[in-house]
Amino acid sequence: MLPDRKTNLWKRAGIIQSIRQFFIEHGFLEVETPSLVPAPVPEAHINLINTKNGFLQASPELCMKRLLSEGFQKIFQICRCHRDGERGNHHLPEFTLLEWYRTEADYIDLMADCEAMVCHVASAIGTGNTIQYRGSAIDLQPPWERVTVKEAFIRHSPISLSEALQTGRFDEMIVLHIEPNLNKSKPVFLYDYPASLASLARLKQNNLEVGERFELYMGGLELANAFSELIDPVEQEIRFNKENEIREEHGRERYPIPDKFLTALKTIPPSAGIALGVDRLIMLLTDSDNIDDVVTFTPEEL
Repeated sequence: MLPDRKTNLWKRAGIIQSIRQFFIEHGFLEVETPSLVPAPVPEAHINLINTKNGFLQASPELCMKRLLSEGFQKIFQICRCHRDGERGNHHLPEFTLLEWYRTEADYIDLMADCEAMVCHVASAIGTGNTIQYRGSAIDLQPPWERVTVKEAFIRHSPISLSEALQTGRFDEMIVLHIEPNLNKSKPVFLYDYPASLASLARLKQNNLEVGERFELYMGGLELANAFSELIDPVEQEIRFNKENEIREEHGRERYPIPDKFLTALKTIPPSAGIALGVDRLIMLLTDSDNIDDVVTFTPEEL
């Protein structure tokens, strides 16, 4: 193991401890939910590891939201998650996620949580309000930049948002034209995704064409995905079935519908939730360009 990775692992431990401290100090309950589930979230472009006893989770969100239906108000979890076939400088098939959920909150509240939590962690490990990443300074002082998806397409995409959606080129435009041109000197919330890409997010009451969803970018890295949660079980089942239809169109496995989660949606109060990539946050805070440099073992080393 290279000396740099050993140093990063010490920093990793401190970062995770400070994340946990932040949420405990803010009244969140730390929870643990099963990583092997009988029915996952059906997502068109995320493939899961199917064992003979169930699926390894890509996210703990379904079980965590079921806890909201049981009266828990502020919960968080740091856990291992899995996606089949994902590997690259910023991707691992097994990775660490931080998720937190709040009742009577929305995605704007989660933006404030992100600002406060990252600043807390940076302060705890001694970097202050400015971090260095890949030769550039990132100013963490709130407020962070907020850009709607529509605005980002107007500024950076060679084709319009509507054309990108109609031709199935939305992800292509995001990866090739929008992500590289987002502000790298300040964290950026890319928010208000098209309704067709709302996933598990509710639609805006005053604009049903967009969902209350954001993704957080820092230094060009996609770090988090957040929603004002959709709590309509009928609409959520329609979306799940649509995702499965797309999977089948591309020759992928159809996933079972998580019926117990849909039942729980009937009693979940207005809520918001977010998944944040811990490994990527550690990359940013240790100025590491490769995710391999911030984990104990890569798949190839096992």
